[in-house]
Amino acid sequence: MSAVAIAQVMLEGFDRHYGLFRYNAQQAKNRFESGHYQAIRRLASDRITFYDQRVTEACDRLSSTFGDEMLNEGVWPDVKKAYIMLLTDHRQPELAETFFNSVTTKLLAKEYFRNEYLFVRPAVSTDYLDSDPPSYRIYYPKKRGIRKTLIDMAVDLGMACPWEDIDRDLRLVLKAACHDLERPFWAEGDLQIHVLRGLFFRNKGAYVIGRIMNDGEPIGFAAPILRNAAGQLYLDTVIFDPEQISVLFSFARAYFMVDMEVPSAYVQFLRSMMPNKPKSELYTMLGLQKQGKTLFYRDFLHHLKHSTDRFCLAAGIEGLVMLVFTLPSFPYVFKIIKDKRSKDVSREFIASKYQLVKLHDRAGRMADTWEYSNVDFPADRFESSLIEKLRAFAPSMLEIVDGRVIIKHVYIERRMIPLNLYLEHATEQEVDHAVKEYGDAIRQLVAANIFPGDMLYKNFGMTRHRRVVFYDYDEIQYLTECNFRRIPPPRTPEDEMASEPWYTVGPNDVFPEEFELFLLGQPKLRKPFMKYHAELLQADYWSAQQQRIQSGLLDDVFPYPEELRFRNRHELLV
Repeated sequence: MSAVAIAQVMLEGFDRHYGLFRYNAQQAKNRFESGHYQAIRRLASDRITFYDQRVTEACDRLSSTFGDEMLNEGVWPDVKKAYIMLLTDHRQPELAETFFNSVTTKLLAKEYFRNEYLFVRPAVSTDYLDSDPPSYRIYYPKKRGIRKTLIDMAVDLGMACPWEDIDRDLRLVLKAACHDLERPFWAEGDLQIHVLRGLFFRNKGAYVIGRIMNDGEPIGFAAPILRNAAGQLYLDTVIFDPEQISVLFSFARAYFMVDMEVPSAYVQFLRSMMPNKPKSELYTMLGLQKQGKTLFYRDFLHHLKHSTDRFCLAAGIEGLVMLVFTLPSFPYVFKIIKDKRSKDVSREFIASKYQLVKLHDRAGRMADTWEYSNVDFPADRFESSLIEKLRAFAPSMLEIVDGRVIIKHVYIERRMIPLNLYLEHATEQEVDHAVKEYGDAIRQLVAANIFPGDMLYKNFGMTRHRRVVFYDYDEIQYLTECNFRRIPPPRTPEDEMASEPWYTVGPNDVFPEEFELFLLGQPKLRKPFMKYHAELLQADYWSAQQQRIQSGLLDDVFPYPEELRFRNRHELLV
């Protein structure tokens, strides 16, 4: 049996995967140009399962071609060496290494896992790796002139749709640049504009991502392109604020679809604009979530070596179905499904809700998660009280062996401040903003056909960007599955005083009037809620949203503030 032959079959499996991944992004461009936005959502959802399907296909092919001989322990170091040689001139070596790990661990029994069989660290560097032609175009506005440069950039996008008014849009871009960029802005001799070749597609938008290089300093920008009712293109805004650009790539957003020959070059480009965003999150937001998981775990192990604090229970009210812990120095939480739950729901049911969120458009309002099995932690880094909690509520998920804590199944997500805790200590102005954000989060989830179920403040978090995000998924369901009703008037005084409702309640019935009882008990919360979101207490609002979704309408949910849109920036329109 040839180790080279096994390595070749594994790489062919990866190449098939990445070819389909790129074709998916190419289809997204076509769907955007034809205005098929629901099809774009389906493409994004379908793509999430691509990786596991290709891993299974590769395993099946290897098993049928080479049989039980592959289980020979001695062959795998040679397979790995042969695989490394095949990656010498590969354009996606880091992804191919992760694919190798996935196939190998799926094929071999657990006792065969050895570091010498797997890519624990990358063997092939992606530094200075790029495609031909390069991943981004370079423009020289001092030579060409800024207006001609912008026209060249628009033409190079290669869109099949006509523009509504490209001259108007380019004038607005220039005005926005003059208004938003830090002054004084001196155009140095090396002034360049770099634009990534691949457009970033998500929902109803196509995003141009680029940077201005002036005296070696990058200034990132993002320009969303939308289509009007006549199918013409227009620029909705241009964003220079690094914080707002970071929100575009937030963990609460759906993944972008981008046609990239060399993904590492795209990640390197994006990091020049967002240096504080980890590579793991950028790979994930580009739809390469398996690579994101790999890099996150490497970052996590590195952090453990360079920290001394201990894992402890996360802040907030303890969940009924999830046990949540964190490491104070590490900005993530670890969530485990309890064995002893205060809700009568199965482990499989809860896992299905997390999978629903993974496959669905998160509308910027639901936290994404990385899912891991058999995660190995040093036992001496756990607070004893946390170990006791794990033993009491999730014993089937816990194993302690040779000074190591092994968690058999865990979800990991970005840490946020629980909204109920935030509201306790917030100023009047902060409460106003948080309650408006809370209602906006619900509205945007509704627009994505998601009903949160349990809408208590403890199930939402405040991010570092001061955005409210939902993170408790065991009661979510599609909005179109709910039956929104008004509470019928009591028939008698006895009805009104009874401890049980005087009306029938079906399994999917929701009475929005009841939200007031558990959301608006405090006057400081009631005032801003009624100012911004009173209609959320009316069944008619929810029923109307259902009808919009059922009729195929896809509401606009912009990943940037309304006030940044050109149509709302009066200082630019004069």
